[in-house]
Amino acid sequence: MNENATILLIEDEAQIRRFVRQALEDEGHSVLECATLAHSMDKVHESKPQLTILDLGLPDGDGISFIRELRTCSAMPVLVLSARSAEGEKIRALDAGADDYLTKPFATGELLARVRALLRRNKTEGSAAETSYQFGEVEVDLLRRQVTRQGNLVHLTPIEYRLLCAMLSNPGKVLTTRQLLRVVWGNAHSESNHYLRIYVSHLRQKLEHDATQPKHFLTETGVGYRFQI
Repeated sequence: MNENATILLIEDEAQIRRFVRQALEDEGHSVLECATLAHSMDKVHESKPQLTILDLGLPDGDGISFIRELRTCSAMPVLVLSARSAEGEKIRALDAGADDYLTKPFATGELLARVRALLRRNKTEGSAAETSYQFGEVEVDLLRRQVTRQGNLVHLTPIEYRLLCAMLSNPGKVLTTRQLLRVVWGNAHSESNHYLRIYVSHLRQKLEHDATQPKHFLTETGVGYRFQI
């Protein structure tokens, strides 16, 4: 289990606030509640939470504005919890700086799993940079630029390796197609979505136990991809 964390919950629906708060407290976390945006940023500065769970449709404004303001002063993970399921809304939130997006209604287990992933990522980023990773049957040594699976060397092309590193450095975070294209290929290929699909498929074939049922390189339909350790 993760160490106990302080989590800021910004949600105007009282029933959902109670439900989410109970689930988080059962995991040992402390929860700060806000029903509006009005004093949310004050709580960020005063209480320094490790994670924010944010609804987008709030009575006094759009949650996107909170994300943008937060990103001027903090890298704290943000999990959007919203009834807005349109692809464009998800991309807008992620591009503004959200780390993950969960659509209502949601399962408690999935909510808690995403919270754990974001807290792990936040803890890792607060420590020394990782030089090696292990997931499934795979080990990645960044210093030696070496990837092995069950102890056997795996050959990755330069593009495959850059894509792998981009995803490894953001475990649990949803990365939009646009973000990955820019990191791996640069701005010139920011609209070449088919490149990304091809190379994610290559990584699955080379590094997943079963490429048809990936456990680590996950698709977020219509949005992008997520790497899950």
